[in-house]
Amino acid sequence: MAFQTEFDFVLPKGYLDEDGAVHNLGTMRLATAADEIFPLGVQKVQQNPAYLTVILLSRVVTKLGSVKMVSTKVIEGLFAADLAYLQDFYRRINEHGTTMLKAVCPKCEHKFEMEMAMGES
Repeated sequence: MAFQTEFDFVLPKGYLDEDGAVHNLGTMRLATAADEIFPLGVQKVQQNPAYLTVILLSRVVTKLGSVKMVSTKVIEGLFAADLAYLQDFYRRINEHGTTMLKAVCPKCEHKFEMEMAMGES
């Protein structure tokens, strides 16, 4: 089994771009030490430590719908529910890891994959 470094997600609300399109399917990669260290030297983070999350997520979210580049501006434009979701998703994949399970709806027999976080009780 290959070591998984990228994980797909679906935002609860979705990023609303300036044209009114909603983007909710995305991919996040595992963070590196550089991803966590770099923001500490950014003046915006030194002035407002909460901004660390914005920079960190803009580095590890590699795909969000058809958005060409996931920048800090994109992360800043997320709804609060989506930001909270990504923060939790980041924590789960970087601290515990996740695994995808294949499932079938018992009522309609629709096949889908669901994420299961590892190491959570």
